[in-house]
Amino acid sequence: MTNSIDEISNAEMLLVIGSNTTEAHPVIGSIMKRAVKFNKTKLVVIDPRTIELVEWSDIHLKPRFGTDVAYLNGLMNVIISEDLYDKQYVEERTEGFEELKKTVEKYTPEYVEEITGIPADDLRKVARLYATTEKAMICYTMGITQHTTGTDNVKSIANLAMLTGHVGKESTGVNPLRGQSNVQGACDMGCLPNVFPGYQRTTDQAVVEKFEKAWGVSLQNGIGLTIVEIMHGAHEGTIKGLYVMGENPVLSDPDSNFVRKALEDVEFLVVQDIFMSETAELADVVLPAATFAEKEGTLTNTERRVQLWRKAIEPPGEARPDWEIISDISSRMGYEMKYDSTSQIMEEIASVTPSYGGMSYDRLQGDGLQWPCLNKEHPGTKFLHKDKFTRGLGLFHAIEFIPPFELPDDEYPFVLSTGRMLFHFHTGTLSRRSDGLNELVPDGTVDINPIDAKELGLSDGDMAEVTSRRGTVTAKVKVTRKSPKGSVFMTFHFKEAAANLLTVSALDPIAKIPEYKVCAVKIEPVGVLV
Repeated sequence: MTNSIDEISNAEMLLVIGSNTTEAHPVIGSIMKRAVKFNKTKLVVIDPRTIELVEWSDIHLKPRFGTDVAYLNGLMNVIISEDLYDKQYVEERTEGFEELKKTVEKYTPEYVEEITGIPADDLRKVARLYATTEKAMICYTMGITQHTTGTDNVKSIANLAMLTGHVGKESTGVNPLRGQSNVQGACDMGCLPNVFPGYQRTTDQAVVEKFEKAWGVSLQNGIGLTIVEIMHGAHEGTIKGLYVMGENPVLSDPDSNFVRKALEDVEFLVVQDIFMSETAELADVVLPAATFAEKEGTLTNTERRVQLWRKAIEPPGEARPDWEIISDISSRMGYEMKYDSTSQIMEEIASVTPSYGGMSYDRLQGDGLQWPCLNKEHPGTKFLHKDKFTRGLGLFHAIEFIPPFELPDDEYPFVLSTGRMLFHFHTGTLSRRSDGLNELVPDGTVDINPIDAKELGLSDGDMAEVTSRRGTVTAKVKVTRKSPKGSVFMTFHFKEAAANLLTVSALDPIAKIPEYKVCAVKIEPVGVLV
C-alpha cells in the first residue's frame, strides 16, 4: 500500500476495485464500513459480482469480467475531456501525459459501455466524484492482478491516481491489499525471481556484487522462474528438484491436473509445512515446520508495517522454526548459515536492505515501523511518494484494452471466476481443520445466477458438474444474485470441489500471474442432493 490502513477512516471517498474486502480482508472491510457509517465516506465498488460491500456503497459499477483497462481508460477519458484532472500535479510530477491523453481519447463512456456493460452515465458519475474529491483512496486486490493483463490493470490504476493528484498525500494513493499475512514481507525479502531483498534487481551488477560481498559467495546475474514457469519446467524435465515451503500448489495453482503431474514427474520433491497437505502427500521428504505461535520473528503486513511476533508455545514433536531448518540445510550443503537468534537475522536484513536500514528488534517493540525506514533515527513512512516518486517523475503508461485469454463460446458458455470466502482460507490446510468453521461452511459451492439456474433446471443444493477444457469438478449449487447472469463463482478452499482443476495457466507476460479470474466453463446437472 502506498498509504496506511488507518487512513481509510479519514478518506472522503473509497474506490474499491476487484476486491471482496469484507470476506478476503475482513478487518479492513470493517474499517471501510465504519468510515461509510460514521464519517460519511463515499464508497464506490467496481466488481462484476454483487459482493457484501455493495450494500454499503453509493455506486456499484458491474463491468464484464476482464474489462478493467477499458473502464479505467473510460474514467480518465471523462476526467480529461471535462478538464477535471490536476494540471499542476501532472505538469510538475509526471511525464507521458500527452501519450496517455491520446490513447484514452477513444474510450468514451459510450464506447466503454459497449465493452464493459457499464452504463455511460454511471461511469461519468464515478469519474467526476473521484476527480473532485480531495481525499480519495483506491483499494484493489486480485480481481485486478489475476489476469493476463494484470500489469496493465495496475498501471492503469496508477495512471488514474496520478492524473487526479491522488498520490503522495494522506488518505489517497494506490493500495493493493495483500492476500496473506506475511506475503508483503516475503516479497520484501527477495522471494521473487528478479530481485534481492529490498527489490534490488538481480540484473544490476553493482547489486550482485554488493550481495556477493555481504554473503561471501558468487551469485548469478539473471532472472529466475515464477511458480507456473517452475511447474512447466518440472513437467518438461528442466527442473529436477523442488523445495516447497508453506505452499500447497496442488490446490492453489491453476490447471491442477497439470500441476499434480508436474510434481509427480520431478525427481526430488521436498515440502516444508505444518500439516500434511495435498502437495506434501506427493513429497519424497516432508520437513515439519513450526506455526506462527511456535516461533519468533517479524511479519510485514499490507501497509508495509514490520512487526515483532513472540513465541507463545513450544512446537510439537520434531517441528522446528523455518529459519532453523533452512540454516541447517544450507550448512549441510556447504554454505555455513549460523545465527544465534532471529534478532541477528534482522540485523543482517537491515545491513543489506535500505528500506529496512533503520530497523532492529529494539525499535520494532510496540506497533513496529513502516518501511522505508532508512536509519536509526528515521521514524518510518506513513505514506509513500510525498514529494517525488522513486524514479523522480511518475510515468504515465498509455495502455490499450486486451480481452481475457479465454472467453465463453457455444461449447463453454459461462465465465468462471474464483476467489475466497470469509470462513475458510486459501487451500483449507488450516481452516478446514476447525470444527466450527466446517460446521458453518462444510462444502465448496458453485454460485450461479437465478436466471441461469432456472434455465439449467438447477436449485439450491443440487449437484452440478462444472467443466472447462482442463477438467471437471462436481459441486453443490448455490443460487445467488451475487453472480451476474452468464457467470459462476467458486472458491479454491475445497479439495472436493477444487476450482483450480478448471482454471487456465495463461500468464500475464510481465508479472507472470495466472488468469484465475476468467475462464470458460459449462454447467450440467448431475442429480439432486437428498
